[in-house]
Amino acid sequence: MPAIHSLYWQDGQLYLLDQNGLPDRIEYLTCRTYLEVAKAIRDMTVRGAPAIGVAAAFGVVLGAKEAMATGRSLAEAVPEIVAALAATRPTAVNLFWALERMQERWKEVKDLRPAEALAALEQEAQAIYAAEEEANRRLAELGKDLIPAGARVLTHCNAGALATVGYGTALGVIRAAHEAGKIAMVYADETRPRLQGARLTAWELTTLGIPVTVICDNMAAFLMSQDKVDLVIVGADRIAANGDVANKIGTYGLAIAAHHHGVPFYVAAPTSTIDLKVASGRDIPIEERAEAEVRLWGDKAVVPAEARVLNPAFDITPAHLVSAIITEKGFFRPPFAASLQAARG
Repeated sequence: MPAIHSLYWQDGQLYLLDQNGLPDRIEYLTCRTYLEVAKAIRDMTVRGAPAIGVAAAFGVVLGAKEAMATGRSLAEAVPEIVAALAATRPTAVNLFWALERMQERWKEVKDLRPAEALAALEQEAQAIYAAEEEANRRLAELGKDLIPAGARVLTHCNAGALATVGYGTALGVIRAAHEAGKIAMVYADETRPRLQGARLTAWELTTLGIPVTVICDNMAAFLMSQDKVDLVIVGADRIAANGDVANKIGTYGLAIAAHHHGVPFYVAAPTSTIDLKVASGRDIPIEERAEAEVRLWGDKAVVPAEARVLNPAFDITPAHLVSAIITEKGFFRPPFAASLQAARG
């Protein structure tokens, strides 16, 4: 299968596949500064919880390089760099997990010569990249065992190689199942308002030769009622200690429909997405994005100017609606509290 890279690091620069241009334009944006990385995360040039975490890790490296080039103290610059990157998007915990790893590594090397400290930070970012890629491949191999032969799978948003660093979480499981000859059809919700399912998931699956049918978000429950969906599998941006799942807006409704129709509802995510610091979904901050994402269809207004708009980017699926959480360390089923604690242990 062809390789899909959401980002890569080469010759001291970070290259990001501009996901705002897909599927019409395949173009990589070059980031030479940490502020360019921060902007790319905010603008969703790079998106998906694991991918933005890795991008932020390399952003720290770029910021440290900038500081050295201008003679600025790394001790002064690194906290500022980390704070700027952490302020980009509030919901996906992988961002903060990666930045915490970079901070811990900085504490270990801060007394070295600046060039040595910078090299250590770059090695840590590379290690984060490798760990995320390996976790995705491992959870995909494990998760394919939950997929029956001839499966018709429904997914929401994009949790593939575009959202990670090489393979995917929910789409990683689908990829592994497809390679095992198990996939009959993937239904991809379009995922309003940014159309990650229609633009990104459909592009990724067709590129990989996996059969896909795009449906409007409001068609999913009807398909389930017609016995055309064997399981739902989605990714996650943060999983609370009790198993509540924050994922792209619309996920909660899918979980309710799946529960009503007796369709298994699986969440695939690396353990870096588990946040034991938050007890439940009530404690997860939900990003509110710009009204323009809803008001406009391209350049055309589709909402009257006088009408108000809400645009939360994520919702919370209660743990009791989740059939299993698939990680690189195995499957976890309700009740999740003890098993998720062990997974991060």
